[in-house]
Amino acid sequence: MSSPLGITPDETLRKGLQSRHISMLALGGAIGTGLFVASGATISQAGPGGALTAYALMGVMVFFLMQSLGEMSAYLPCSNPFEEYGTRFVSKSFGFAAGWNYWFNWSITLAAEVVAGGLIMKFWLPDVPTWVWSVIFLVGLLALNLFAVKAFGEAEFWFASIKVIAVVIFLIVGVLMVVGAVGDGPAPGFQNWTVGDAPFVDFPLGMLSVFLIAGFAFQGTEMIAVAAGEAIEPKSAIPRAVRTVFFRILVFYIGTLTIIAFLIPYTSPELLDASAENVAVAPFTLVFKLAGIDAAASIMNAVILIAILSAGNASLFAATRALYGLGVDGNAPKIFARVTKAGVPIAATAATTLIGCLCFLAGPKGDGAAYTVLVAASSVAGFVTWIGIAWAHYKFRRAWNAQGRSLDELPYKAWLYPAGPIVALLMCVAVVAGQYYVAVNDSDTGGSVSLLLTTYAALILFLGLWWGHKLVTKSPTVDPAAADLSPVAAASAHHDPDRVG
Repeated sequence: MSSPLGITPDETLRKGLQSRHISMLALGGAIGTGLFVASGATISQAGPGGALTAYALMGVMVFFLMQSLGEMSAYLPCSNPFEEYGTRFVSKSFGFAAGWNYWFNWSITLAAEVVAGGLIMKFWLPDVPTWVWSVIFLVGLLALNLFAVKAFGEAEFWFASIKVIAVVIFLIVGVLMVVGAVGDGPAPGFQNWTVGDAPFVDFPLGMLSVFLIAGFAFQGTEMIAVAAGEAIEPKSAIPRAVRTVFFRILVFYIGTLTIIAFLIPYTSPELLDASAENVAVAPFTLVFKLAGIDAAASIMNAVILIAILSAGNASLFAATRALYGLGVDGNAPKIFARVTKAGVPIAATAATTLIGCLCFLAGPKGDGAAYTVLVAASSVAGFVTWIGIAWAHYKFRRAWNAQGRSLDELPYKAWLYPAGPIVALLMCVAVVAGQYYVAVNDSDTGGSVSLLLTTYAALILFLGLWWGHKLVTKSPTVDPAAADLSPVAAASAHHDPDRVG
């Protein structure tokens, strides 16, 4: 049996990802510059209390989203989940827009990570143009993604492992410093929580601005659903990843922010200076320096570079699978549905890499400006994806109940339905809407129109694709009683000659 485009069994993706690969892929996508570099900036913007509250609320939202996604992806594993679930349970037009938005999201994130990699290399080789490193890293990531998915998963496992080790060491050293067991100075106590306007600074705009940064940081947790289409045992691997990955990420982020807040005041000019261009004042580097580790800057520079390449690697993987799925379902040119004998969607990988060439914007527009623009654009695209997850899950359960299906048939059941997806949906909408006030009140730009358009570019694109497709195709909203609950997922997960188990 072939797909609607005549794709045969030998032309589909291969199942080669083990449970450990899936867990580390989600960690690898979520632990990057958002943790190692931007975490300090969030404290300087919102104060320790504002930053921690924003990340905690974002964590609650992501928890509900992971529950929703875990339920659907364990039952319907596929490599284009956001298009597939949107199409099955909301409408063909919604699925069409969701699929393209996800590709846009991770294509832009790939570009952002490649630019960041070039900026990091300035620490060691300041005279070499950033674009040279961007090209080298982009070519390297392309080569890595041309191997079979098992090789990709193994590389990402070790990339992510290095990042996890770095965070664990930071947490241990940080706790010892907070209690006064490490470092030359006395235990800091709570003095940094009361300095100036702390713990809440520029409330509520400070927290609103941090929500978007936190959203960018947490993005990547949904990659477990993308990996499900190439997982060897998705019905067991996905629930395991849902249970563990979220809590690991939350502990890493909340723990990291708490330690930084205890050790460095939000008024520190170094925190205000922290960026991918100046790793010497990144919060991780500052804490290690306070602990008396002289080589902190060089060590953290290497770790951050690995983190960036890992996040870029995961970005390219997620984007190519989204474009492949669009090709399989006839929502993109057929060439994107073609794969190599090793199961690699080579045309989709090449097209996504071309989008990564947005890194060349770093030349004419300035390195930091390009990175900031790309992060802003991809952050809202991620929130649009999360809105789609919550709404698709709500509709999935409505269809499940309307057709008289038992919840016992589900390999994994989401907690607190229907409150979970509804709360997550409302929180996502609130954060996206709140960015309007952040943009128009931005003191650095005077509330520029360009910043506003950059922030909302993904939302405008999504709505345009959704309504445009609906106008052209007249596709109706899916009736829950007639929704497709077939356990056979998209063609991207069909007919695998290398299926194991």
